[in-house]
Amino acid sequence: MRAVLLVNPKATTTSERARDVLVRALRSEVDLSVRYTRQRGHATTLAREAAEEGVDAVVTLGGDGTVNEVVNGLMTATTAGGAEPTADRLPALATVPGGSTNVFARALGLPREWPEGASMIMEGLRLGRRRTIGLGRADDRYFTFCAGFGLDASVIHRVEEARRRGRVSSPSLYFRAFSAQFLLGSERRHPAIQLERPGEATEGELATIIVQNTAPWTYVGDREVNPNPGASFDLGLDVLALRQLGVASTTRTVTQFFSPTPDPRGRQVLRLHDVAEFTLVASRPQAFQLDGDYLGEREKVRFTSVPAALRVIC
Repeated sequence: MRAVLLVNPKATTTSERARDVLVRALRSEVDLSVRYTRQRGHATTLAREAAEEGVDAVVTLGGDGTVNEVVNGLMTATTAGGAEPTADRLPALATVPGGSTNVFARALGLPREWPEGASMIMEGLRLGRRRTIGLGRADDRYFTFCAGFGLDASVIHRVEEARRRGRVSSPSLYFRAFSAQFLLGSERRHPAIQLERPGEATEGELATIIVQNTAPWTYVGDREVNPNPGASFDLGLDVLALRQLGVASTTRTVTQFFSPTPDPRGRQVLRLHDVAEFTLVASRPQAFQLDGDYLGEREKVRFTSVPAALRVIC
């Protein structure tokens, strides 16, 4: 089996020594080449090249942002004969957790820490243990586990700015960013988003939107956060929207996300399950994120579910 290991050398929870250990272990199982990302977006190019070379598997060592880039590279590759990229024509994806949260890897059942995750990945390679998962797509970009339009994307933007100033990613950093955005942002006072679905009435005056391709949405330490607990890699997209961001109602809804049996409800809550496509339209630019990476502001985004898109080693 031919495989390519794509390494983000800035991954937050691994060291050069750890990477060397992983490379030696993988080379005991597969014919391996190692490539390093140099800048944001580079993993997309490297993954596309690996797919077009016809390798059997692409292994990532990095966080959710690296995984997202790799998935976009795989899904936009030109496969043999110029055929459309389908799960059976593309390399299988193996994800060794190397970021701070590793939502995608953990949603696949991998441990949080990279040594245990690497051990399971090597066992999966050895035994041929694979599953096929669906993806989400926002306009022309794919995502693996979540998207956000409005408040949660603004929070991620604040966190990314803090990290560029040298702050360490932590639950407390996210909590402070959420509190500041909730109190000072425009989402709470002026809901600006509409949700449109083919053949359905438009839902208007929405304050913020969370889109999930699987559950959980994210983790706080070892604890799952589940706005849409029924979301699954095997189904369409799930949506949770808040119509208003009142202090009492939002606190109650967010608290429900952390419940052992989450089922967010309320007059201000809109939930949609297993949706094939929808479009979000805003009267003013909204913060936008995919898989935990802030992508700027948008006024319109079309979401589609892409079933059985990619094989993963798990």
